Amino acid sequence: MELIPELTARAATYVALRRDIHAHPELGYQEHRTAAVVVKWLQECGIEVHEGIGKTGVVGVIAGNQSGPGLALRADMDALAMTEENIFAHASNHPGKMHACGHDGHTASLLAAAEYMAQHRDFAGTVYLIFQPAEEGGAGAKAMIDDGLFERFAIDEIYGYHNWPGYPEGHVALSPGPVMASANEFKITITGKGTHAGMPHLGVDGLLVATHLVQALQSIVSRNTNPLESVVLSTTKIYASDATNIISDSCVLEGTVRCFTEDSLLLVEQRMAKLTVELCSAFGSHGELEFERRYPATVNHPQPTRHAARVAAQVVGADRVSDFFPTMGSEDFSFFLQIKPGCYFMLGNGDGEHRDSGHGMGPCALHNPSYDFNDQLLPIAASIWVALVRDRLAAH
Repeated sequence: MELIPELTARAATYVALRRDIHAHPELGYQEHRTAAVVVKWLQECGIEVHEGIGKTGVVGVIAGNQSGPGLALRADMDALAMTEENIFAHASNHPGKMHACGHDGHTASLLAAAEYMAQHRDFAGTVYLIFQPAEEGGAGAKAMIDDGLFERFAIDEIYGYHNWPGYPEGHVALSPGPVMASANEFKITITGKGTHAGMPHLGVDGLLVATHLVQALQSIVSRNTNPLESVVLSTTKIYASDATNIISDSCVLEGTVRCFTEDSLLLVEQRMAKLTVELCSAFGSHGELEFERRYPATVNHPQPTRHAARVAAQVVGADRVSDFFPTMGSEDFSFFLQIKPGCYFMLGNGDGEHRDSGHGMGPCALHNPSYDFNDQLLPIAASIWVALVRDRLAAH
């Protein structure tokens, strides 16, 4: 690996920073302490700072020694609402909150790169450091955009990364086109006619209708969508009456739809609406669909992806760079990529051997209570960021 020596020499400082953030997790739009840590670090590095963008978001601005384009690097700051099972020294101090997705590492690695770039402004252009809130379901990227991110800052390209457990430590995976699916939620309310459970003929059983509708919804994926296009429709909640001797007058289904293309999403939504109305009507009940589009698909732009792949090969070695097989998980970096060209890549987090004694019994997987970010990635990710800036903002 061709890591920047100054970054590897300061690795212990970055590890302490990451572990401090890990020990003090904050949920989406509550990242007040984390944002304060970010602001303090940037200011001590002599970096221009803008606070409160998208509620708790922070943007740092580093001007190079020559004028040129604007390049944005993004790190997410929020934690998850879950209780950590690790008991090592830097485990969460707040029950019910945990950095189980590595956003602490994303933030620390970007701060490490920021420190170096503030001292070595040998590039032509401006680097925008985006510390984003509320990636975990809160659409913090959209909140920052709605708060004028791209109007206030002259950003021409944007890049982000996510640590990826299961990939070898320091291995980079990326591909042009869709890499993460859209995330959409639905709620179907079935209104029937309540009655005594022993007198079903006097009512219309919404729960019975719901069981048929759950089956019918799966026919959309198996019989309506193109089998070469990935679509996942999952009904995850069904609830009706609170008593065993009641046939409730209503029943509610909830779930998610994930896919990669707008055409597939539109088809699924239209078929769901039609099935909901007509199947429920056939049983003598009324069905109503609420469909919410949460995160769009994350679609990498070809040219920035080629740039990122070339730079990653320079830093970690060409043998450690490969294509990324798309996942049905979702990511709100997608909102950025809808507006600006850019690339979202994965950085291998290993299989968990890096965890200190005192980790939980579960795997080192994302959103797992035994997860922990691999600190060995901090100088690697920071070196990639610096190399990417030097490549895209090459001084004339």
